[in-house]
Amino acid sequence: MYVRDAKNRDEVWLLDRIEEADIDDPAFRSRDYVIALDEETSRKAGFGRIRVHKTDEGEFCELAFVYTLAEWRQQGVGAHVMERLVDEASDEGYETVYTFTRQPSYFTPFGFEPREVTDLPAPVEERLEAVRETRGDDVIAMAVNAADFDVPETFRERFKNASPADEPEEGDNVEETAEDFGIDPSEATYKYDTGS
Repeated sequence: MYVRDAKNRDEVWLLDRIEEADIDDPAFRSRDYVIALDEETSRKAGFGRIRVHKTDEGEFCELAFVYTLAEWRQQGVGAHVMERLVDEASDEGYETVYTFTRQPSYFTPFGFEPREVTDLPAPVEERLEAVRETRGDDVIAMAVNAADFDVPETFRERFKNASPADEPEEGDNVEETAEDFGIDPSEATYKYDTGS
């Protein structure tokens, strides 16, 4: 598994997954996304995005969302998408990365900590209020110093061995039968047409 920047050719796939996940991204640009893929099959497993907010009072970076496809969940995919996004934010000069969530326990293993509204810079507080208007009053602000972000080793191990839940395990190969192809074996008179 690995995580790479999204390419233009990923745009349709991203838009379809965003719609399926019921994610609101009014400023969609495929180049803002990263995608997790299986190295052997190039099958996409998840994606995420950071969003830079530029205001008159300053800039801040938001981990806008991380999404893992159902068949890839619980395998460290989201953790590595997050890691790539926080690294990109750090590379762009953002020391702190914020996120707004109703599930703080998802983010705390990586170093994110809840922030009181009174401790937020004004632009971050305004963003939190906007998010609460659309997603509910139980959304909280969390932040991590980019240098302190860490992926627990257990997530790294899961990611190394990730495979989709919808693929059969080795040894689970099921032999195909005539019925699988719509053939009624009691009615078939010969197996192959030899042309004679």
